[in-house]
Amino acid sequence: MINTNTAVKGDLYSMNIAYIRVSTIDQNEERQIKAMEREDIKKYFEEKVSAKDAKRPKLLEMLEFAREGDVIVIKDFSRLARSTQDLLNIVKQLDDKGVKLKSLKENLDTSTSTGKLMLTMIGAINEFERANMLERQREGIAIAKSKGMYKGRKQVKKPDNWDEVYPRWKIRELTAEKAMGLLGLKRNTFYKFVNEVEISREEKINA
Repeated sequence: MINTNTAVKGDLYSMNIAYIRVSTIDQNEERQIKAMEREDIKKYFEEKVSAKDAKRPKLLEMLEFAREGDVIVIKDFSRLARSTQDLLNIVKQLDDKGVKLKSLKENLDTSTSTGKLMLTMIGAINEFERANMLERQREGIAIAKSKGMYKGRKQVKKPDNWDEVYPRWKIRELTAEKAMGLLGLKRNTFYKFVNEVEISREEKINA
């Protein structure tokens, strides 16, 4: 077990941070640790959870800890994300903070032009898969409607305290986990509303 409170040496404003996840079945983290021996890791975050588990405390702690100029190092994408969309969401969070991602197995480094191109390709593939999924959903809904079986999904509205909590999260006064707790929202719904706000603001700026 790695001590996640390892003393940090050197430049506090720029460091390599390792995220290590092992499943509840595969408890051997040594392979991931050994793979990072040459990466000059100054801080480790390690947890033992299933890939399907959306609640990953150490991942959230790492995302809060990382600062501009830092590099998050992982052995491979599967250690960090549960899906392609999850990976892109995490990379977006890191990019917004000026934090880079380096995946050893996939040879991806978002600080390089090649890494950025690879990430763009991953995003394009994800959009293609999502478009196909949405088309299948629409076809399924159309069939269900024709049979009188479709009731639709209940829409979630923004909480009444959104305008109070969101700005506090935006200026980092609140962690995402705390903000979601105050709002009573799940992670996906919270970031859905965040994305809507950001898009709306960009449209106003470009108008």
